[in-house]
Amino acid sequence: MNPLQARKLVIDIPGRGDGEALNFAVEQGQIWGVLGPNGAGKTTLLHTLAGLRSPRRGSVCLGKHPLADLKRRTISQQLGMVFQERQDGFPATVLETALIGRHPWLSPWQMESGADERLARRALDQLDVGHLSDRLVNTLSGGERQRVAIATVLTQAPDTWLLDEPTNHLDLHHQVSVLQLLTEQARSGRSVFMCLHDLNLAARWCDHLLLLYPNGEACWGPAERMLVPAALERLYDQELLTVEVDGAPLFVPKKAV
Repeated sequence: MNPLQARKLVIDIPGRGDGEALNFAVEQGQIWGVLGPNGAGKTTLLHTLAGLRSPRRGSVCLGKHPLADLKRRTISQQLGMVFQERQDGFPATVLETALIGRHPWLSPWQMESGADERLARRALDQLDVGHLSDRLVNTLSGGERQRVAIATVLTQAPDTWLLDEPTNHLDLHHQVSVLQLLTEQARSGRSVFMCLHDLNLAARWCDHLLLLYPNGEACWGPAERMLVPAALERLYDQELLTVEVDGAPLFVPKKAV
């Protein structure tokens, strides 16, 4: 596996100064969470790491190779992306959508094989949407569509998962099942890098955190070093109460008097 690396990376946010250059590597088996308020640049960072946006300065690398030097097919075999919002360009069934995950592995005009279909069906079953395989995606609920999107990346089988709010639209049971699936991916040797709004999900499931402040400041490292109330209160401009539940910190907004 080639680690995904940010090297002196400055993301390009219109109307904002350069901010702090990012230097980190997402290593095999790690689960990173990106935290920050609205407008801090979480989605912009994720799109930059995926090679979908150009950085203002610095570079993103897979191993020793800058993304800019790699073919899109090569990148797609190693990086998988779950977007926060998506548009259905044309009518497609759930199974057809999941099979898109196999496209980086097919030669031009090559059709999906029976093995590809089995991979897709297994992924859909893991996300509890296998029974919807013949439904058109645009007829699904928001949560069902989110799980289909995650199943598509599972079918793709990349080394590194990039996810923008993966628990978006999901009920509590499916939030937990998705995060357990991502944990299993990390345990199998892959890596996960995801933007989250829920501080407590990040505290419970991530081993590394990146904090993005609205003014361009940033800090990152092992989760236990980042989960400092003072830093989190400044991040969200919100006082917090902290308790420990089942060995993990739980953060609760302090009620204004």
